[in-house]
Amino acid sequence: MSVIPSELATHRFPGADGLPLAYHALGDGPPVVLIHGLFSNAQVNWIKPGHAARLAAAGRRVVMPDLRGHGASAAPHDPAAYPPDILAADGEALLRHLSNAACDLVGYSLGGRTVARMLARGCRPARAVVAGMGLAGLLDAGARTGFFQQVLAGIGHHPRGSPAWMAESFLRTTGGDPAAMRPLLGSFVDTPRDVLAAIDLPVLVLAGVDDQDNGSAADLAALLPQGRLATIPGNHMSAVLRPELGASLADFLG
Repeated sequence: MSVIPSELATHRFPGADGLPLAYHALGDGPPVVLIHGLFSNAQVNWIKPGHAARLAAAGRRVVMPDLRGHGASAAPHDPAAYPPDILAADGEALLRHLSNAACDLVGYSLGGRTVARMLARGCRPARAVVAGMGLAGLLDAGARTGFFQQVLAGIGHHPRGSPAWMAESFLRTTGGDPAAMRPLLGSFVDTPRDVLAAIDLPVLVLAGVDDQDNGSAADLAALLPQGRLATIPGNHMSAVLRPELGASLADFLG
């Protein structure tokens, strides 16, 4: 499913510090916020694969921000624009912009970590989905930061076919700005085990069956009081494009 609905519209909202950020929306009904991953954007993770259209067809208003530094949002190069936990703070700013609507929250990869951080900071949606993210990726948010720093530092020089080359290729495909990505990597915040264990609301932990990039999704689901594990075909890069991801979201969000 790759049809982009004609009613898709792009809007602006002020981030936590007033930075102009973008979100895309379609559909009507109870809102659900979908947050994309690192180097990606709403178009790549949610719109082009058809996940947004599927949820809209199920009667949801689908709201998809572009994280700061990504997509149609502002991408400053100043490190001061990327303080600790800024992405979670921006997510809270979006909820305020939406008049604190009772949104379900969904995130993939860095988006999944952002959703977890929002829950850790006190957001209480009816339901949440943390996808493409395992327990280790939340307990130690900087564990893979070194890899991405190497990707950005070596642009144009990575051996063809290497993991760094593939990450660079993805960044080029999405039009990401390396100078914005570098300071963003320093904003990630760990979430302690006891904080995760206190998040008592229905959370679907969703991952590709071959995805171990951010640790064990099963361990994360087991730690959350109302955690539920679901697996779909694919690895970290391919699972987000699978129709099974949209189907799993629609089933869980009802």
